[in-house]
Amino acid sequence: MLKRFFIICSGADIHILDSCSNGEQNKFAGIGATVFFTAVMAFIACSYALFTVFDNVFIAIGFGLIWGLLIFNLDRFIVSTIKKRNHSIDEIIQASPRLILAIIIAIVISKPLELKLFEKEINQVLLEQKNEMTLSNQTQIAAQFTPNINALEQDIETLQAQITTKEAEVNALYQIYISEAEGTSGTERLGKGPVYKEKREKHDAALADFQQLKAENKEKIGGIETQIAELQTNYDAQVSGTQPIIDGFDGLMARIDALGTLPWLPSFFIFLLFLAIETSPIFAKLMSPKGAYDYKLEDAETAIKTWVEQKVNERHVLLKTDQQLNNRIYSDIAEEDELYQYKRKKARELMQLQADAFFKHQKNAL
Repeated sequence: MLKRFFIICSGADIHILDSCSNGEQNKFAGIGATVFFTAVMAFIACSYALFTVFDNVFIAIGFGLIWGLLIFNLDRFIVSTIKKRNHSIDEIIQASPRLILAIIIAIVISKPLELKLFEKEINQVLLEQKNEMTLSNQTQIAAQFTPNINALEQDIETLQAQITTKEAEVNALYQIYISEAEGTSGTERLGKGPVYKEKREKHDAALADFQQLKAENKEKIGGIETQIAELQTNYDAQVSGTQPIIDGFDGLMARIDALGTLPWLPSFFIFLLFLAIETSPIFAKLMSPKGAYDYKLEDAETAIKTWVEQKVNERHVLLKTDQQLNNRIYSDIAEEDELYQYKRKKARELMQLQADAFFKHQKNAL
C-alpha cells in the first residue's frame, strides 16, 4: 500500500509499471518518496514562516498545507515529465529548466527552516537591533522636545538671576546702612542720624521691590516648570507609544535580514542539503539506465503517435484524391450542350429582370 502510494507520488504510469519488474517499481517508489517528503518539509517550512507573520497556528497550518500541496504538485510534474532519451545531451537539455525550478524550490523551502534552526542567534541579533532602535528613537523624539525644554530652563535661569542680582543689591544696601549706624563708613558718625535714615529707607524700598520681584518670578518659574513637566510627559508618552512598534520588530523580513548578518557557511550547507533532496529525483532519472518502464512508455507513446500520423496522412491522401475527382467531373460536365443551353436560358432571364428593375428605378426618379 505504501509502495503504491509512493509510486503515485512519482507520477509514473501505474498500469505500465505493474507489468515491470519489482526493481523497476522500487526505483519509482524511491523517487516518489523523495517527492512526498520534500512536500512535507515545504509544509513545515511554510507553516513556521507564516506563523512568524500571523502568530496564528491555524492560519499558518492552513496556508502551509496549500504550499506543501503546491510543491508536491510541482515536484511530481518535474519528475514525471523527464523522459529517457537515446542521447544524454537531449536528456540534459530537457532537464535544464526543471533543474532551475528545483533550485528555486530548494531556496524557498530551506530559508524558513534556517530561520528556525538559528532562532536563538537571530533573536540575539534582533535584540541588539531593537536596543539600537530604542536609543535612536528616544534621541529622535528628544530632538523634538529638547529645544523647547532648554529654552524654558534658560528662562528659569534668567528669572533666578534677576532674584539673585536683586538680593545682592538689597544685601549691599543693608551693609551700607548698618555701617552708617556703626560709624565705620559714610559719615563715620556713630548713631542713627538723617543719613542713616535715608540709607535705611533706600534699603527698605529695595527690599520691598526684591520681595515683589521674588514673588513674581517664583510664580513665573512655577508656570515654566509646569510647561517643562508637560513637555516631559508628552515625551514619555510618545516614547511609550512607539516602543511597541520596536518591540514587534521580529517579523519574517526582519528575521531574514538578521539571518543575513550571521555567518553564511552554515546556511549555505543547509541550502545544499535541500538542493540535493530537491534535485535527487531528477538526477536519479538522468543517471539511471533506460529500464523496462521507459521502453514500454516509449512504445505506448510512439504507438499513439504513429496512429495519429497515419490518420493525418490518410486524410491528406483522401483530400487530394477527392480534388482530382472533382476536377475531372466538372471538366466533363462543362462540355455538355444541354447544360450550356440551360445556363444560357437562365442568364437571359436574369438579364431581363435586371433591365426591368433599372427601368422602374429610372421612371420613379423622373
